[in-house]
Amino acid sequence: MTLALTKALIRRPSITPDDAGCQHLIAERLEAAGCVATHLRFDEVDNLWLTHGSGEPLLAFLGHTDVVPPGPLATWYSDPFAAAVHDGFLYGRGAADMKGSIAAMVTAMERFIAARPAHAGTVALLLTSDEEGLAINGTKRVVDYLAEQDIRIRWCLVGEPSSRHRLGDTIKNGRRGSLTAELKVLGQQGHVAYPALAENPIHRLAPALDALCKKTWDQGNAHYPPTSFQIAKIHAGSGAANVIPGEIELLFNFRYCPESTEAGLISQVEATLDRFELRYELNWLPSSRPFLTASGELVEAVKAAVAAICGSEPELSTAGGTSDGRFIAPTGAEVVELGPVNATIHKANECVKIDDLHLLSRVYEAVLHQLAGRMRQGS
Repeated sequence: MTLALTKALIRRPSITPDDAGCQHLIAERLEAAGCVATHLRFDEVDNLWLTHGSGEPLLAFLGHTDVVPPGPLATWYSDPFAAAVHDGFLYGRGAADMKGSIAAMVTAMERFIAARPAHAGTVALLLTSDEEGLAINGTKRVVDYLAEQDIRIRWCLVGEPSSRHRLGDTIKNGRRGSLTAELKVLGQQGHVAYPALAENPIHRLAPALDALCKKTWDQGNAHYPPTSFQIAKIHAGSGAANVIPGEIELLFNFRYCPESTEAGLISQVEATLDRFELRYELNWLPSSRPFLTASGELVEAVKAAVAAICGSEPELSTAGGTSDGRFIAPTGAEVVELGPVNATIHKANECVKIDDLHLLSRVYEAVLHQLAGRMRQGS
């Protein structure tokens, strides 16, 4: 059942922020199991809040139905939205990130509800079509809606592809913060034969850029790797070989741990640019802050479920990119991410091992049963 649902979802080309009908398909299935569906559309983004049961404590599965574009079709073995099966793997955009996880969540909820129709507390599924895009009108807006309804998530299990080599070898119990900036360094355009009459912003920026790239921002800590600085884009020049450009533009990003702060990173960057006496314009873009669930009931439940189903002890990690867990954690919820192997995500020929889909569904179901006792207690 998990495989069939994953195929059905992949065959809906839900390139962000288009949901392409994925959420309605899921709502119909879980409504048949007794869930209540609330569709929340903000601008062009579709969101779905599905619940079974009532009151606290509340466990929410979190996922996204949108996917990144497939890229050049010639690089794929088959149509990225055909959901092809080959040698035990399911291929397609979103197979691992994260339609396979969503399908596993749905089938796990169906079995859990059938086994415990009168469970205490609430089991929920939150889906958005705005995770791979701007992430403005998706989970972030739903969190505001839940706050208005006085609904509090206690445990949030995110289906992001967390595993590295085999299913369940790594779970994410936090994420680093992300801070991005657009930098423009100004010079003076001129002829390359008369450099004294111009000011080359590439030459002026190079020493400062070298200093930023070599700088150690922090040492990390027991839960986080050190903060990293990466240049994502550089653009300068008119395209003519005999023209010194008048400006150079950069896009760069920090993935930072709590040993550094957003304000501190901004201050250090600006101090470095000023030290090299650059003329510049700097625009800091909206950021996401680090979050961590160092321990707790959800971490223990996920670890126990992985051990029982996969036969291994998962490693806790905060590495990797951002996730929509960053919008849930500030509400006070425990947040853990567990999903398929991430080796092919955002690549051509994205795929997931078919056996892993079934195992993941069983792991999610085991987490539900692990926490069912807490739900009974209403703790």
